[in-house]
Amino acid sequence: MLETPEAVFEALRENSERPYGRPRTVRAEELVEAAEQFDDRGALVTALFELMSAYTYSAEDRKSPVVFARIVRMWDDRREDFSEWEEHQLYWRFKWVATALLQVPEMPLAAVEKWLDEMASRYRAAGHGLQPVYAMRHHVAAHTGVGRERAYELWATRGRTDLSDCEACETRNRALHLIAFGDEARAMREWEPVLGGRQTCLEEPYASMAYALLPLVRAGRLDDARSYHLSGYRFARGKQDMAESVGRHVEFCALTRNEARGLEILAENRVLFESAGAPLTLLSWLTGVQVLLARLAGQGHGALAVAGPPGRNWTVAELLVHVGGRGDALAAAFDARNGTTAVSDRRRERLERLPLLDEPLALGLRATTRLPQAAPAQPPAAAGQQPVDGPALVRQVREWAAEGRPAADALWDRLAALLDTPQYAHDETLGPLEVLRAEVAEHQGLRALHREEWASGREALLRAADAYEAAGQPGHACTARARAATALVTAASQGASDGTSGSPADGAADSAAAGAADGANGVAEARAALAAEQARAAELSAAGAIEPNRYLTVLQCVALAAREPLVGGGDEPGPAERAAFDAAVGHLLAEAERLESPPRPAQALQYSADVAARSGELERALAELKSALTLLEQAGQPWRTPRPLALLAQFTVFAGRPVEAVELCHQALAAAARWPDDSLSLGPLYALLGHACAHSGDLEAAVRHLSEAADRLDRDGSSGSDEHAAQVRMELADVLGALDRPADAVAVLESAVLDEDGVNPRLSAQIRLNLARGLAGLGETRAAADEFVRLADTVGGWSDEQFTHTLVASEAATALARAGRWEAADQAYQRAVDSNGRAPRPGAVLDMMREFARLGVAEHGPEGVPDALARLAEADALIAEVPSDEKDFPRWFHVGTVHYQRGRAYAEDGRFEEAVAELEQAVASHEEGGPAGEQPRAEALRVAAHIEGTFLKDVPAAVARLTEGITRCRAAELPDAAGVLEALRDRLEAERDQPQE
Repeated sequence: MLETPEAVFEALRENSERPYGRPRTVRAEELVEAAEQFDDRGALVTALFELMSAYTYSAEDRKSPVVFARIVRMWDDRREDFSEWEEHQLYWRFKWVATALLQVPEMPLAAVEKWLDEMASRYRAAGHGLQPVYAMRHHVAAHTGVGRERAYELWATRGRTDLSDCEACETRNRALHLIAFGDEARAMREWEPVLGGRQTCLEEPYASMAYALLPLVRAGRLDDARSYHLSGYRFARGKQDMAESVGRHVEFCALTRNEARGLEILAENRVLFESAGAPLTLLSWLTGVQVLLARLAGQGHGALAVAGPPGRNWTVAELLVHVGGRGDALAAAFDARNGTTAVSDRRRERLERLPLLDEPLALGLRATTRLPQAAPAQPPAAAGQQPVDGPALVRQVREWAAEGRPAADALWDRLAALLDTPQYAHDETLGPLEVLRAEVAEHQGLRALHREEWASGREALLRAADAYEAAGQPGHACTARARAATALVTAASQGASDGTSGSPADGAADSAAAGAADGANGVAEARAALAAEQARAAELSAAGAIEPNRYLTVLQCVALAAREPLVGGGDEPGPAERAAFDAAVGHLLAEAERLESPPRPAQALQYSADVAARSGELERALAELKSALTLLEQAGQPWRTPRPLALLAQFTVFAGRPVEAVELCHQALAAAARWPDDSLSLGPLYALLGHACAHSGDLEAAVRHLSEAADRLDRDGSSGSDEHAAQVRMELADVLGALDRPADAVAVLESAVLDEDGVNPRLSAQIRLNLARGLAGLGETRAAADEFVRLADTVGGWSDEQFTHTLVASEAATALARAGRWEAADQAYQRAVDSNGRAPRPGAVLDMMREFARLGVAEHGPEGVPDALARLAEADALIAEVPSDEKDFPRWFHVGTVHYQRGRAYAEDGRFEEAVAELEQAVASHEEGGPAGEQPRAEALRVAAHIEGTFLKDVPAAVARLTEGITRCRAAELPDAAGVLEALRDRLEAERDQPQE
């Protein structure tokens, strides 16, 4: 129903608010047809410019020149149909057409050159400088490889004009020229204004970020590369006109060993395979994809399912063939058109690149795609020392196991595999074969317990105990049974199922009670069994029938079981439990000293330190851990130090000494690197290091280590690792926000909500709340509103969290209003008000009411004032309902901001005296806030003075008001606020002193 030019203009305005893509392009084509019916050609000119933009930013470059040719004919026929802005766009878009012609290999190079000549002729005739023409000639030379240096000099040495590309784009092209000639260091310096955010445009700095990724990695600037990938890809994601940038992000993932991340990007951008309207851009995208696919195929993942062009299923191998053939054909077509091999040469150079890092660059993003892990490298400690034959292997593994070397794990695995082969010939001098098999089973049981596989671990340990007993090794059997009993106690204290009693069906209360009773009985039996094994071990020790190390292992099991009630998170432990633990640790320490065995007391001191820290005895905990490390040093067993070092670092953070904790974390990581231990997860240690760095003020290091922690926890797969990874990502986002990198933070939070299985719903809700707020901070109001609404629906069902629902509903309403979705916003507004009646969060609701008032006036002007005043009246009533002694409710702030917003509304309505009166009340209210109120007080004073001096024409009163405010701001050390007030005072005084006409 577009029956007037005005209706077409309104429809064009609405269409311009849509994101670029096929729906916007189709609508733009329809609006051109609608505009053709009017004698007034102005609407048609505007519609054609909109259609050309839609084609250009949707990667349909083939169609753009046709539209522009029609615009030029209309310009030549009737220039009066063009506005001043459209005249400027006419000359500006000559560059768009040149770029579009170069994109299409079927377009002869002579036609491109002819167009540039036409562009130069028209620029001269209109009196425009030719720098933009030379910029396009350089663009052609860079593409073909012919005369590139001369073309660069002819362009770069000319002064800019009002038709030159934006500074950010010109900076990017200068940097790319330097990279092409091998000077990456200078290119990065050239790029600094763009990458640093001082030069921007519609696509910058994000396009430059994509090009800079690999140079940054080669320069060792990994933190910058990570950041540019996070925010750069997030901007380019799904945009057809940025297919080249997305392809370079895919290539970056492949060459930093983040192949799984590359596959996720493919899955999110399948539409880019269909960008046939911009062949040169398509070629760059295909080349980046081919780099990734070749890496995957080389790793043996050719049969892996992968996202390719829509319409069929693809494997890596199949898509590699398709992409390679399509890319080769396009490159050959461009070379044939250009008469050079420049395009194929650049493509070949990218395809021949090898990974730039030995280990994956930690990105901190949640990876939903998992690739099969390569076989782990041989631990350095065992390299060159591993025995080849069976007997030597047995002797070595027994020696390393006795010393607690983590490298023994790999030897146990080798021995377990060797025992079941005909190649193994047992040497009877090593003892009975049955004992050796029992040792292997015992070790397998311990490995299962480290993985928290309680049932299988206990089963293996009990099997080993029976074998030891049958072979006449009572000391070994005693140790294995003690370990099995301790495993049951530990599993029960952590709420894990041991598998010994059936899991009750959901909703069956009697079965659940029976299961709990069985579990309690099982733990009681396990503790009784452990006590029996302790007594048995004491008898065997007295008789010399058990090795000292195994005897102390039994006592260590007793201490560990006694520790569980104090740390397991169950019922509050009493004095009896603490006394039992202290007795067990004391006995272990005494016996270890008697038997001269330092490693065991070191372990006991770790248990004791853990309990002390949880009891608030931090200094005691720190002292005991330092003593444990000293004992390990005296024993010459540094491979046992990573765990106590990590615990010492954790408690040092609790003690408020993060700088010291950072050094301890580095020591723990260095020890773990020197003596690798598969049972030690480094993800939590990196998380602790990142946390300590954040609290010590080294935020860049915190980002690095928290990213590493999140990646490692993803790969860990142990119980609780998913939730820990989510917590780490939330902290990582907070640190990125503190570094003023909000887009990076949002990228991390978006990845954190991809897979919420295994994550506490409350933690998940907090992450989503942070994500919604982050989206709102980036100005992505629609996405923020959607996230807030989903979250409000989620928390609305929490009977114990209605206060949270009030908070989220308030923010959801505000986000919907900012997105212009007023009908839904009004519904959410009422939902928040109703929720506040049940579970008050008045601060959040007041923020919502004031923002609704502000947005209503901003969008509707004077017509929105009545509704705004009604909202503010609701705010007054709500403030009156809050008790005057309510904690965490800064009454002065809320009263002051309501007066401030009402004053702004009155001013919009032309009620200037009332506006000043309200603003004066705002100033008085903010004064009650002390130092915290000085900033909002200064703002209220500024607006009052502006109204007083500009509309009420009482400049002396306004100047006096401002002078007082300036003095107050300086006293409060608010130089920026003082500067704003000074600027207003100077303006009012200057206007007063101007002669009146």
